[in-house]
Amino acid sequence: MKRVLVINGPNLNLLGKREVEIYGEKNYQFLVEEISKMALELNMEVKIFQSNSEGEIINFIHKNMEWAEGIIINPAGYSTTSVAILDALWSFKGIVVEVHITQIFRREEFRKHLLTARAAHGLICGLGIEGYLLAMEYLKQL
Repeated sequence: MKRVLVINGPNLNLLGKREVEIYGEKNYQFLVEEISKMALELNMEVKIFQSNSEGEIINFIHKNMEWAEGIIINPAGYSTTSVAILDALWSFKGIVVEVHITQIFRREEFRKHLLTARAAHGLICGLGIEGYLLAMEYLKQL
């Protein structure tokens, strides 16, 4: 697999600033750089996208679904609420891996009900930003 979308949902642009005790000190730009480096190492093309808007995330998936072979998505707060993102992911013919920076099953009860993960082939959570890199390695193997 060589062409992958990496999609980040609401508030991930505030990594390193928001709830550092939960999400860590590494900022969003660091995450983007790490993903880009890993893409070079794995000979993958990636399109990295972040939005606080549900509609923009859906439009990004629609616009790129013919280009991409895989999606790595951290829907953030939308993971528990967005039927619309779930439907967009169902429409995608490739492999979907959902990633969460924190161990969501050790957090508030509402975070444990992942609606969007129903369209995912795999779920990685609790490994920090390393989860994105592991998802990339997994997709490369397919």
